[in-house]
Amino acid sequence: MSTVQAALTLRGDRTTGQDVRTQNVMAASSIANIVKSSLGPVGLDKMMVDDIGDVTITNDGATILQLLEVEHPAAKVLVELAALQDEEVGDGTTSVVIIAAELLKNADELVKQKIHPTSIIAGYRLAMKESVKYIKEHLTYKVDDLGEDCLINAAKTCMSSKLIGADSEFFSKMVVEAAQDIKVNDGKGGHNYPIKAINVLKSHGKSARESMLIKGYALNCTIAAQQMPRSITNAKIACLDFSLQKVKMKMGVQLLVSDPDQLDKMRDRESDITKERINKILATGANVILTTGGIDDLCLKYFVEAGAMAVRRCKKQDLKRIAKATGASFVTSLANIEGEESFEVSMLGEAAEVCQERISDDELILIKGTKARTASSIILRGPNDFYCDEMERSVHDALCVVKRVLESKSVVVGGGCVEAALSIYLENFATSLSSREQLAIADFAKSLLVIPKTLAVNAAKDASDLVAKLRAYHNSSQTKQVTPEHAHLKNCGLDLYEGVVRDNKKAGVLEPAISKIKSLKFATEAAITILRIDDLIKLAPEKGEEKSYQQAYADGSLNG
Repeated sequence: MSTVQAALTLRGDRTTGQDVRTQNVMAASSIANIVKSSLGPVGLDKMMVDDIGDVTITNDGATILQLLEVEHPAAKVLVELAALQDEEVGDGTTSVVIIAAELLKNADELVKQKIHPTSIIAGYRLAMKESVKYIKEHLTYKVDDLGEDCLINAAKTCMSSKLIGADSEFFSKMVVEAAQDIKVNDGKGGHNYPIKAINVLKSHGKSARESMLIKGYALNCTIAAQQMPRSITNAKIACLDFSLQKVKMKMGVQLLVSDPDQLDKMRDRESDITKERINKILATGANVILTTGGIDDLCLKYFVEAGAMAVRRCKKQDLKRIAKATGASFVTSLANIEGEESFEVSMLGEAAEVCQERISDDELILIKGTKARTASSIILRGPNDFYCDEMERSVHDALCVVKRVLESKSVVVGGGCVEAALSIYLENFATSLSSREQLAIADFAKSLLVIPKTLAVNAAKDASDLVAKLRAYHNSSQTKQVTPEHAHLKNCGLDLYEGVVRDNKKAGVLEPAISKIKSLKFATEAAITILRIDDLIKLAPEKGEEKSYQQAYADGSLNG
């Protein structure tokens, strides 16, 4: 009898070792190659067509990757990485994916040279910590030192690669003003900027430059009846999440009536129930009623007589934001704990004015001077829906960037400057180590150069030449004794329109420091996650016994 046992059998495929790593690296690289050409101020856009023919034209890395239905498990990690960066920072989604893929590619080369993945991971972690420390100590600038302009410059830098880059001056001012309008104290001496309080509305027609910023919350609805007032000052606002329509019996309820007079009474009672509800709401002094449901003509009469303004079919999301801004309660039903129907004065919100105005081609309802929090709205105009959608994404990214700069109060110089400086610093740092992490850190340094290289390639400039110059400038700024003429060299970055290296701090190319720090951390973590994998077991789907309809009918399994 043989002592060798039969190998473990798996219902599926098992791939191990180098094959898995190479597969994962190829998947990551192919994902990065998709978004690579959209990086930077001269990056190009992608057109995505989904299975039902909907077209999206975008430059935003996170949007592109979300629309790709990726099958490969390692590639999914990168898609989630871009989504995470979008959620945390709002900008830098493309560069995160590119750095992560490049780190993987270089790690794969090292593994082929018989260096253990654990050493590479340790090296990458150390390099990441050193980079973050170096950025914080040497490359960040405080917003207070640079003045108010750096907010506008940060918004411009963010928009430069987007569709609205040509009008970035106009939009950056609008975005900064909108962000400053919604400042909220966080109770610790600082401020929060909840960008969700900015309502971005799209309306196609006219040119992008005719977009406007409105103080107050704009609601894309109109008053329910023309006899209602168009403007109410000192508004008391009720936010309701139910319909104010004639009450109908539920399906399946039967009432047996012997006397025909009872029928009329039932009909009257049906309309009286809603009348009582409306009177309860109006009795608290409410003069603006916003509801997500419908209001039928019978009920509109009561509002018109009371001189109140009623708006029906509002979006739930809008109402929740309005309730937050005005201090109202979002009421889902009038029932209280005792089971009676009641409406309290405390459920009302307050605003200085609610009015219906014609803005561009549409009638909008504006809520101005809200009591609890300030709100502002941006109305975007553009030639077609694709353009408006992309504008909305760009404005959202810019708002996120301005929020991050205002909250963290520090910026770094953009245009490949941080990456080149870190690359030089880490190379010098690697040579000071005598352990095997040295090679991994040197490769980390090499990987970071993928950003300035890609920027230059997308701009149709000579990448090798520009990156070599950029490295030379940063090298002299770090290694020479710091003299005044060398001190400003650490701000050198690429000018992609002219194809030269320039002082990007003077040129106003700034990004939030937190964006760079988080993108380095996220990219390293993602690369490490994928690098740790050395075995892939894919189970084959179970094949159930397939019966024909006749067989199922015969054995009675259809009689469930």
